[in-house]
Amino acid sequence: MVQQVQPIFILPEGAQRTIGRDAQRTNIMAAKLVAETVRTTLGHKGMDKMIVDSLGDITVTNDGVTILEEMNIEHPSAKMIVEVAKTQEEEVGDGTTTAVVLAGELLKNAEELLDQDVHPAVIARGYRIAESKAQGILNQMAEKITSNNEEALVQIAQTAMTGKGAEYAKETLATLAVKAVKMVAEDNSYVDRDNIKIEKRTGGSVEDSELIKGIVIDKERLSSNMPRVIKNARIALIDREIEIKKTEIDANIEIKAPEQIQAFLDQEENMLKAMVEQITSTGANAVLCQKGVDDIAIHFLAKKGVYAVRRVTESDMKKIAKATGAKIVTNLKDLSKEDLGAAGTVEGRKVGDEEFTYIMDCKNPKAVTLLIRGGTEHVTSEIERAMTDAVGDVAAALKTGMVVAGAGAPEIELALELKKFADSLSGREQLAVQAFANSMEIIPKTLVENAGLDPIDTMTMLRAAHSKKQKWAGIDVFTGKVMDAWKRGVIEPLKIKTQAVASAAEVAVMVLRIDDVIASSGSKEDKMPRMPQGAGMGDMGY
Repeated sequence: MVQQVQPIFILPEGAQRTIGRDAQRTNIMAAKLVAETVRTTLGHKGMDKMIVDSLGDITVTNDGVTILEEMNIEHPSAKMIVEVAKTQEEEVGDGTTTAVVLAGELLKNAEELLDQDVHPAVIARGYRIAESKAQGILNQMAEKITSNNEEALVQIAQTAMTGKGAEYAKETLATLAVKAVKMVAEDNSYVDRDNIKIEKRTGGSVEDSELIKGIVIDKERLSSNMPRVIKNARIALIDREIEIKKTEIDANIEIKAPEQIQAFLDQEENMLKAMVEQITSTGANAVLCQKGVDDIAIHFLAKKGVYAVRRVTESDMKKIAKATGAKIVTNLKDLSKEDLGAAGTVEGRKVGDEEFTYIMDCKNPKAVTLLIRGGTEHVTSEIERAMTDAVGDVAAALKTGMVVAGAGAPEIELALELKKFADSLSGREQLAVQAFANSMEIIPKTLVENAGLDPIDTMTMLRAAHSKKQKWAGIDVFTGKVMDAWKRGVIEPLKIKTQAVASAAEVAVMVLRIDDVIASSGSKEDKMPRMPQGAGMGDMGY
């Protein structure tokens, strides 16, 4: 008699499991599809994507991280590739497409090794060795830069905007970006990008964009009786309400006679009047309050000729403090003349339908505003993203003090050096290092393809130029010829390349090491995005 074995279930009903080679194939395919999505946006002649969300809102952009965030990607492995773009954005502010395309290519080349029965752990080890070597090669090839190299910094900002919607006005915008970064730089090198506020306003043209030595906030003055413009402003920043506070515990006020009501109201008014006196006695003629301001207090402030706004965000308060030199005060009794900040002008301006407060002409501002203008909302949004990239690139260049040329030159040089390094290795790791080196060439190859040029001829010319020690030989996307990218002013911060290589290698190694995907499901419905062979975007749950 044959004994029947009871099947054992260790996973809940509805859970899905993909094991071994199938799991790796599925994960790699997801990563490659993400890379393919953004690949066409890379470079001078990169195209844009139009993304329409569930509400019908449209985003037109070729900014890698924006595309990937707006796409609402579902597949777990694809999400890991999106994380690469987010990290790149946070660390540098630019190079997101480069990082994602590199990650996709590393996994594509790893798949070929997997097909040759090279163990994933061996590929992962080889990739780690190659990434470490690549960082050293990149640092060796980089050139030094300081804040005095104004021309080079402008070229860095222009390179960041190339291929984006703002390209037609990149000279104007690049100069503004460099000025902004240099103003807020501490010790000529450290730049906190949060101190550069990028505000966008629809209307006018891109050429109307300006750098304001101060801060613009989307708040209007509290009363039309207040002056619209204050010259030689003395600014008080108050982080408490200018109104009568409620008692900490529930309290009843007993009024027995009608005249007591008036006395009570008069007392309240006198308290508010005293608060206003406390502020204006310091010489303040502009008040920015983080919390509420009572209507009676607004009346007294207006009578004193003070410009006041309320409910200013905490981040704006900090920026205004850095721009004007003011101290944020939480206790009115402590407010003194020394706590006030200075600005040449505080002005209420109407832009379109909204009124804004401009705090301008600060003497030595450590926080500034880049005011971006454009014909439509979509245009201004794309210019804002381009400016964010430009500011990030200039800041990253100053922070590390190291830059490289662009146009695919550093990647070709890196591939060449890594291939030489691979020849010095023995064992199967050598195959992984060679695969890593080949992956680096995807960046110049993509630039060539996006420009509509022949990738085989052009890549051959580029490799030949680099083998003749022309380390900045890059691709001229207009002529299809090899050019000296440095002399042409195509310059990028070293940090873009080092961060992209590090992030791409790390995520590739992580994906390669996964041999089992277990997806729990709350219901019996299949929640795990399926990935059949040759799957398109719709199959992935995009």
